[in-house]
Amino acid sequence: MSEKHRTTPTPEQLRVWRDYVETAEALRARLTSRLQSESSLSSGDYQVLLALTEAPRHTLRSSELAALIGWERSRLSHHLGRMEKRRLISRVPCADIVHGVDVTATAQGRELFRSGSVPHLQAIRELFIDALTPEQLAHMDDLSAALRGHLGLDEASVTRE
Repeated sequence: MSEKHRTTPTPEQLRVWRDYVETAEALRARLTSRLQSESSLSSGDYQVLLALTEAPRHTLRSSELAALIGWERSRLSHHLGRMEKRRLISRVPCADIVHGVDVTATAQGRELFRSGSVPHLQAIRELFIDALTPEQLAHMDDLSAALRGHLGLDEASVTRE
């Protein structure tokens, strides 16, 4: 039986998998903690504001926003409610869709996002980029592309920090 057609991963393959998952989770947890402490933004706030600040007029339909960041609509709705109370976003009914809602990053939300991005990007450099040589970073890019391709993800559907 060829290695590719085994029904279960080998012990070595499982070790590599666990190392990858545990390292990725530790990295994400550290980045999330630093983001929260340095900017008062949760990782969810950051994802929402990143998508909105990149959108024309800083506005997206809630359904487009949910698809863009890969969240269920109910999760997004609850999170947007919390962000709206903090005046980071506003929601208004769509003019052309009966049940649609337009979500806009407010000036306050855009400013908090801008000021929070600087330490967040520094943390990404410190915790991820600086740990790798240029060759390892290029290899990581190749590995990520292979996984994205295997999972059927395209560039637009992958949430980036």
